[in-house]
Amino acid sequence: MATAIAMKTLRAPVRAVGSTFESVARHAGGMAILIWQIGNAILRGRVSFREVVSQAHSMGAQSIPLVCVTGILSGLVTSQQGGYQFTSAVPLYVLGSVVVESIILELGPVMTAFVLIGRVGARITAELGTMKVTEQIDALLSLGRDPVSVLAAPRVIAGTIATPLLVGLANTVGIFSGMVACRAILGLGSESFFYGAQLFWHSFDLVYSLSKGLVFGFVIPVISCHMGFHTRGGAEGVGRATTSAVVTMIISVLVLDALFPPLFLN
Repeated sequence: MATAIAMKTLRAPVRAVGSTFESVARHAGGMAILIWQIGNAILRGRVSFREVVSQAHSMGAQSIPLVCVTGILSGLVTSQQGGYQFTSAVPLYVLGSVVVESIILELGPVMTAFVLIGRVGARITAELGTMKVTEQIDALLSLGRDPVSVLAAPRVIAGTIATPLLVGLANTVGIFSGMVACRAILGLGSESFFYGAQLFWHSFDLVYSLSKGLVFGFVIPVISCHMGFHTRGGAEGVGRATTSAVVTMIISVLVLDALFPPLFLN
């Protein structure tokens, strides 16, 4: 009797864990198939260049104001917290290195990715999800047009191109705002700021930062397109798919960000 109760008690969490792993495996396989189809469409020249430019403008140019705001705030916060934590035993010019390295290696790429998740990733999922539940994607198939070539591939290409550029902009704005904050709040001149920044600068740091942007810019539209294509259940299903896509994109960005240092900085 006790054994039967124990088995019944364990059955629910085991079933939940198994269901979670099954869902993760199913979505991972679906995204792998989507990536293969996108690569096939690109190699066969089935992607509209005009649509890629349109999506790049929507993802890149229209995201510039929000990226600049996050870059400015990142520089301000980093310089103020660094100045607060420094003691008299540490030269103040070292703060230039702290601000520059923090923004380029971490804050610039990650904050830009979060901006794109909220502004671009959620929009793509909602757009494609609405098209799916209203049978517009089925209409494309009935007309002999590939939804991956028409809808997914241009968005993935545009995201992959636009995101490193946005990361570079965020890095520049963040460093400049950090320098201004150091001068205004701590009295650290620009020459001392950049002198400290050069002490621990590596030429690979910029490549590392832009590589993060390249990976994030590819992963975000892939996940959002996959979730949009697999939307079910009308307006409520679109909401569920969008929420799931945002959560999945945030977790994916954080996991990839954690994998970058051991893979590239060691």
